[in-house]
Amino acid sequence: MRLINRYPDRPSRLLLVLMPFALVLLVYFIGSADRLAENPNDKLLPSAAQMVDAVHRLAFEADKRSGDYLFWGDTLSSLQRLGMGLGIAALVGLCLGIAAGSLPLFGAPLSPLIGVLSMVPPLAILPILFIVFGLGELSKVMLIVIGVAPVLARDLEQRAREIPSELLVKAQTLGATTWTLILRVILPQLLPRLLIALRLALGSAWLFLIAAEAIASTDGLGYRIFLVRRYLAMDVILPYVAWITLLAWLMDLGLKHLTRLAFPWYEGGRA
Repeated sequence: MRLINRYPDRPSRLLLVLMPFALVLLVYFIGSADRLAENPNDKLLPSAAQMVDAVHRLAFEADKRSGDYLFWGDTLSSLQRLGMGLGIAALVGLCLGIAAGSLPLFGAPLSPLIGVLSMVPPLAILPILFIVFGLGELSKVMLIVIGVAPVLARDLEQRAREIPSELLVKAQTLGATTWTLILRVILPQLLPRLLIALRLALGSAWLFLIAAEAIASTDGLGYRIFLVRRYLAMDVILPYVAWITLLAWLMDLGLKHLTRLAFPWYEGGRA
């Protein structure tokens, strides 16, 4: 049997999924043990016990200065900013995508503009955002919006253009107005694609958030990582990176299941 036609069964699939992660952890802890054996004060590759102690100190012991549990406070702050940014970006991207992909009079000026905006490196304009919107929450949220919304709009515009013209003609033959077409034909086709596009944009959104928090913030996961880097506190940095990765994976999984539940007929929801 050709290799391209061989599929793993369920136990084998689970083993294959876990194997790369197990290998990475094995290599890390072997390297950590070697370095700590030579120098017990080495900070580059902390042991599992050191990382557990650091997480316990940040998550379950109140900060002596503020009285807050820093780990959970940082998580809540980052998730609030990310949620607001993605929510606004999704709404803006959906409106622009519908307008550019479904209405020719709007598509003529909007389509080139969206294409240009999607090519602008958001981190390059971060100083401009801080100057315009200040160093507060608004600039961080706007960075996510500016970085994600044009990409969503461009993707949804293309999806709107791919809707079969027969559907639109048939709906108009039955008396559908422009608003009816948008609400009853175009919008149901774009909503599942919006969820899939959000999944694809999660990595970029986290990148923009961490960058903004690292430069100008007093809390958040990105702020904490860049705060402790000056002390070479890898026992804090590595768990925080792992926690961010887990949060992003859980958000991706949630959007995937939401797509399947809300739009089981959509091909992307079954993928």
